[in-house]
Amino acid sequence: MNRILKTTVIAAAVMSVAGVAQARDQIRIVGSSTVYPFASYVTEEFGATTGNPTPVIESTGSGGGLRLFCNGVGEGTPDITNASRRMKLGEFERCEENGVTDITEAKIGSDGIVLGQSNTNDVVDLTLEQIFMAVAAQVPVDGELVDNPYTNWSEIDSSLPDREISIYGPPTTSGTRDAFEELVMEVASEEMDEYEEAYTEIRSDGVYIDAGENDNLIVQRLSEDTGAMGIFGYSFLEENTDTLNGATIGGVEPTPEAISSGDYPVSRSMWFYVKNQHAEEVPPMYDYADMFMSEMMIGSDGYLRDIGLIVLPEEEREEWRQAVADRTTMSADVLK
Repeated sequence: MNRILKTTVIAAAVMSVAGVAQARDQIRIVGSSTVYPFASYVTEEFGATTGNPTPVIESTGSGGGLRLFCNGVGEGTPDITNASRRMKLGEFERCEENGVTDITEAKIGSDGIVLGQSNTNDVVDLTLEQIFMAVAAQVPVDGELVDNPYTNWSEIDSSLPDREISIYGPPTTSGTRDAFEELVMEVASEEMDEYEEAYTEIRSDGVYIDAGENDNLIVQRLSEDTGAMGIFGYSFLEENTDTLNGATIGGVEPTPEAISSGDYPVSRSMWFYVKNQHAEEVPPMYDYADMFMSEMMIGSDGYLRDIGLIVLPEEEREEWRQAVADRTTMSADVLK
């Protein structure tokens, strides 16, 4: 065979194999540890009822998942990412720079961030300022900002327990950490004259313990370290009421009703993002997204409510369901 012709045939064969390898029926999902229990439920149901392979899902944290999602299009990049906060404008712009230019955004429900502890302790009522004073790297003392000196809750306020401050919390890649910084750290510091702008730096002297992306590990640690507290999503409290209780914040208990209404101060939304450019290579992707957004899953009597999802109002659910059904391409404008 002519050498040039032979080379052309081999190249065509390689390209053909590569094309077949790209097409797959197993969806790849990454993202938030908080959304993970809900997404995992949907993946199991999807695998059990549709005849498609159960999607592969990995808990990487919201920031980590969005980073992987925005790395580009094609083999080696995920199809869907979950997030316990909305995508940031900078993340969207990075997606565009890497060729990820057609994304559908879906809001699935609400969640609260709780400070949980072993229920061998009495429920503690905290203010946002008291939480800030426990975890901030620098705090005001006598009108000056100093490295955080507090090692006991009662040193912050005599009404608080005479107990060592020890808090297991999420890492910087976590959407729970992002939301905590925004809803607790920023809000509290903006009320204090000593800070010229919002302050979110968390202390690194061992009082705040980076417990990784898996919120279940925080729950396990609290059963062993009964004097500590942990920061995690409400659904993990809901699933462990036999061993944990959650602090009230400003006198408001973390309940589905208080979180949904916004009365509970540390409430947030949960999301997933679909890479529409993978639709042809991963045909089941939209069937999964539609199942996730169905009333069966996120409705007022849906399966996900039973495992801790705070359900959106009916009208809002329908708006987001339609956006997914229409494969609506999100724009940077919604993030500004």
